[in-house]
Amino acid sequence: MSWQAYVDTNLVGSGKVAKAAIIGQAGGVWATSAGFTLSPEEQAAALKAFDDPTAVQASGIRAAGDKYFTLQANERSVYGKKQADGVILVKTKQAILIAVYQAPIQAPEATPVVENLADYLIGVGY
Repeated sequence: MSWQAYVDTNLVGSGKVAKAAIIGQAGGVWATSAGFTLSPEEQAAALKAFDDPTAVQASGIRAAGDKYFTLQANERSVYGKKQADGVILVKTKQAILIAVYQAPIQAPEATPVVENLADYLIGVGY
């Protein structure tokens, strides 16, 4: 399966994620949904968020120009909120999944979609 198919089918296609991207830990965007553009600074900040979770908790996280308040951050996952919408970042062995959900979808609906894809990718070496 292509990286784009993971975004289109597994994430956005779930109906629980509005926009998503997969970026490589070594840099670069592997796949993204239409209109979801992550700046080089946002990509670098996403990578750094996993190295220093306390810093991202203090400063928040940005995705496609929107700033999210960080609810939780650890070495695997970062969860953010902006009004009724949210962002989920999950680190795999080689990539970072970035997914945005929009109201009326809530975090408990979107989070398992992203976390389960991350578990699958980790299981197959990515």
